[in-house]
Amino acid sequence: MDEIKENSTFKGIAERLTLGVTRILENMPGVADVRFAEKEPAEKRSLLSWEQKNSCILPEDLRDFYLTTDGFTLNWSVKLDNECVPLGCMTINSVSRLCPLLQPVSLFSLPNAPSLVDLDWEENSAESGTGEAPAAPHFDSRSRIFELDSCGGNGKVCLVYKNCNPGVVAQQSEIWFLDRSLSWHFLTANFSSYYRLMITHLGLPEWRYAFTPYGPSPQAKQWASLYQPLTFRGELSLADPAGDSHLNKLDPVKAFRGKPKVPIPKKKQPAQCSIGSIVKSQGGTGKHTVAKR
Repeated sequence: MDEIKENSTFKGIAERLTLGVTRILENMPGVADVRFAEKEPAEKRSLLSWEQKNSCILPEDLRDFYLTTDGFTLNWSVKLDNECVPLGCMTINSVSRLCPLLQPVSLFSLPNAPSLVDLDWEENSAESGTGEAPAAPHFDSRSRIFELDSCGGNGKVCLVYKNCNPGVVAQQSEIWFLDRSLSWHFLTANFSSYYRLMITHLGLPEWRYAFTPYGPSPQAKQWASLYQPLTFRGELSLADPAGDSHLNKLDPVKAFRGKPKVPIPKKKQPAQCSIGSIVKSQGGTGKHTVAKR
């Protein structure tokens, strides 16, 4: 009886924590092997230790999340030719794995070794964001960046503290996406919004690239149109109100229409030749008639 109560309690917590996405995935055609990893809540002392070590205050929503579960992992697969192929993955690193993106320089490293800080050498880089998007983070000491999700090697989702000063505790944070070209893309202003965004996109491959100017790969778009048609169409309409910016504007009627055939003018023979041929033909027929008589 106690085991049954514990299982039902865990299912209730998992249902609330995943916002019911596990049940939605299990009812989708072709989806199999939906796995949600159960994790214990993080201890308060580990959160305080992280804040003191990194001179940053965890946002309230992220702190509450870690006090509920120390990290988040949900994976699901699809059946292709009777084989389960991993497809969706939702991950939030635990407190112990919430590490700085830029590790401290080792004593054994070369003095002139290249690093991500070298990308901030441009003095003309925008310090303040435009009216549509905030300013991008920096790889130097002006920003403190921590990895929330490695995205399976397709980039990194980071907890970013901007406008930092040495010796001053940072408090304001945002969620940013660092793609494979080391370009920054703003996702959300707080962790709760990013968490709902992750659940909404079902952890599909490259879903964060929908918030970049170039978008996900064609294969990722196919998966999104299959398992996330409403959100996928909405993102296309946000990218282009006409909804056809990613499509080749090709008119098949014009493309496959043949060229009009130009009629070739027939050469007219001279009038004398035509008259002579008529006379010859008449003479020939007259000879044949005389022979018959």
